[in-house]
Amino acid sequence: MTRFGLAIKNFVGPAEAPDVEAIFAWAERAEALGFESLWAWDHVLLGVKPAFPILDALSILTAIASRTSRIKLGTGAIVLPLRNPVVIAKVLASLDQISKGRLVLGVATGWYEREFDAVGAAFRQRGRLFEEHLELLLRLWTEESVTARVGGLNLREAVLLPKPYQKPRPPVLVAGYVEAVLRRAARMGDGWLTYFYTPEGFTKSWAKVQTYAREYGRDPVTLTATNQLAIYVGPAKAEADPPMRQWLSTEWDVAAWSDSTIEHAIRGTPEECVAQLRPHVEAGTHRIIFIPYRYQPQQVELIAREVIPRLTARLTGS
Repeated sequence: MTRFGLAIKNFVGPAEAPDVEAIFAWAERAEALGFESLWAWDHVLLGVKPAFPILDALSILTAIASRTSRIKLGTGAIVLPLRNPVVIAKVLASLDQISKGRLVLGVATGWYEREFDAVGAAFRQRGRLFEEHLELLLRLWTEESVTARVGGLNLREAVLLPKPYQKPRPPVLVAGYVEAVLRRAARMGDGWLTYFYTPEGFTKSWAKVQTYAREYGRDPVTLTATNQLAIYVGPAKAEADPPMRQWLSTEWDVAAWSDSTIEHAIRGTPEECVAQLRPHVEAGTHRIIFIPYRYQPQQVELIAREVIPRLTARLTGS
């Protein structure tokens, strides 16, 4: 059965500022309404003029962990090459301990060159850095001690304690669109995380991940697929479409060369939203992360009370 998560507003438009108290209220309400997970966006720096304010994903998720007890906490997704892998392994293990095993780690290669330059990471080497950092992070989480030379890092019987709360470790979803990412998801991850995909685009890339998994000797059944979808529940689709397009085209980014597109958007009455969501579930999506229209709290209520129950009923025939 498909699980349903909710994005949090730690990333805002240039004219806004993140509202920490509102994020806490959002998280607590999401847990009360039965959402499976909460997902934080990640950047260190984004934009020049205008610049986009963003709260650190792991800091806000750690704060949310202390105010919730059941809901899973996801990163959608940490730009792994920007971080020292030993330090990020420690921070993530601590978050998993604090939350008592609720971390779902989404990791990405990154795309914003200015951000890499600012932290001294090699943008042109980000694919290699991603793989090296993820491999080292997983070793630190699962091995008693690690001896390795990775780039400029020299680990001599390095012991990371405490290990993550989850055993053997938290699940890792590899995020992105390109062929190299799909191969990494199949080879190194526990699943694939994507963004703004239509059912058709999702089906095409998910089939590739499954094929690559078999090539690497892995059972594709053990992998999961997560898709992040914008949604606007309320007026009829024809009326909801223009404001949704305006929001997505001014405050969100899609890669023109990928299958990520604003055409994915779910909008309309609850029944219309259910009709649009059903092909996503039938395509094999294990988790849908909703991005409610302009993060309006009433949208969260409508999704939980009017959309998910109807969708579940249609799928189960009840």
